[in-house]
Amino acid sequence: MTSLQRREQLIEVGRSLFAAKGFEAVSVEEIAAHAKVSKPIVYEHFGGKEGLYAVIVDREMRALTGTLTAALDDPTVHPRQIVERTALALLTYIEENAEGFQVLVRDSPSTDPSGSFSSLMGDIAVRVEDILSETFKRQKLSAKGVPYYAQMLVGMTVFTGQYWADRPKVSKEQLAAYIVDLAWHGLSRLDSKPQLFFEGAKARKEAERRAKRESDSGSPDSDQTSSAQSDPEHATGEDSGLQNMRSGAQVTQHSAESGGEVLRFEQETEHND
Repeated sequence: MTSLQRREQLIEVGRSLFAAKGFEAVSVEEIAAHAKVSKPIVYEHFGGKEGLYAVIVDREMRALTGTLTAALDDPTVHPRQIVERTALALLTYIEENAEGFQVLVRDSPSTDPSGSFSSLMGDIAVRVEDILSETFKRQKLSAKGVPYYAQMLVGMTVFTGQYWADRPKVSKEQLAAYIVDLAWHGLSRLDSKPQLFFEGAKARKEAERRAKRESDSGSPDSDQTSSAQSDPEHATGEDSGLQNMRSGAQVTQHSAESGGEVLRFEQETEHND
């Protein structure tokens, strides 16, 4: 076995052990035993298990970064296609590089935060944020929540992928469809200024005002109109629904004019689904 072949063998052995047991639980002795070499051979090639681990993580990070960047790299396609392509790209990587993915998502001993899996996901979220910003501008939606929406999309996809890696009971295409179904239908119906209907300070104050009005009137029935107007489940929900219907019709018209590259292109979405 040549020096290069031996190095590749040690990388494969190390990746398998780190994926199964984690960095801390693996020793140089164990790596050498699985590779059927002496400990000095491991030290000669990598200086220890830290060096071997760093090489493995670097390879997997570059592979995953290239995969996801390529999926996000065509702004000319429909936004839904970007969501589909990115979800499928991550799941394909997980399917084809199961051990490498397990190494990445385990706790890293590295003291360099720039080389961690979380930093990679942060970089991907920034790219998603750029794409969402452009789309939000076209739709005249508030851009304040864009960084959070980007983190939600990336987090939802990554954590679902981790769950699927241990429980692959559906195909990657079906799982990608599940992810996109939730993400896209949520994105296509965003409110410009979303709010909580039943929880939170504003909702509690509204409930207190409604209770006070009913108490002052002495008859909930006589205040039915006022209650309906202030009930977030009925009033706010209805108003929001009407606004979404009106904005949906406007967006559909705009979509036809701009080639369909919009988030709220509901007619096309329903047709495709």
